Amino acid sequence: MEYSINEVARMSGISTRTLRYYDEIGLLRPLKVRSNGYRIYGPNEINTLQQILFYRELELPLDDIRKVLVDDAFNREEALRSHYEKLLQKRHQIDLLLENLKQSLEEEKGRIRMKDKDKFQGFKEKKLKENEEKYGKEIREKYGDDMVEKSNAKYMGSSKEQYDRAELLSSEILEKLKTLTGTVPADSEEGKALAELHKEWLMLYWPVYDVEAHQGLGDMYVEDERFKAFYDAAVEGAAAYLRDCIYAYTKK
Repeated sequence: MEYSINEVARMSGISTRTLRYYDEIGLLRPLKVRSNGYRIYGPNEINTLQQILFYRELELPLDDIRKVLVDDAFNREEALRSHYEKLLQKRHQIDLLLENLKQSLEEEKGRIRMKDKDKFQGFKEKKLKENEEKYGKEIREKYGDDMVEKSNAKYMGSSKEQYDRAELLSSEILEKLKTLTGTVPADSEEGKALAELHKEWLMLYWPVYDVEAHQGLGDMYVEDERFKAFYDAAVEGAAAYLRDCIYAYTKK
């Protein structure tokens, strides 16, 4: 069966303008274009559009979606299964936030009393999920599943005060990196104090402190482009400076 661009737009709920844009960037080509310029779409194009919308729902950038779809190893069945699992995770996250809101409303009415730490469960689980998606593979390879699971459990059980402290320390570390990087030696007292702050931040997540693990994390900040980009966004060279501070601190 074949469809005009207007029919596809009505069927999918996206605009004809978006469909034309997808064509322009090579994300979704029509099956054919008639002599009058009308775009025509077939079953394969409909399936591709469905995949695109699934990926968009999961907030994947268009350029990344295009790379996935043109990959020779792309498997529609596996992709659908992956979408299903990720949407289940997303539903679980939404359910947690809804339950959090429901209980908060009940507390406002004086019907229940929430523990402070319970007010952040949905948000903390979301953050863990985001970290797992971004860095999980590398962190698990470096430190092992057991270490990661214990760290996650400690984070999920943290109090509001610990959660706030972690956020404050993270901001303070970035601010000190802006001030110290390129101006103060890493093995100075200021540099070691920065690493001490970083250790305090780590211990809000890690079950136990380990010098080699701390050094390894510093190495990862430089070797992994995502970590490096995060710290270097504060000031150029911040990732390497933080690593050097950690080494100076741990060898004191």
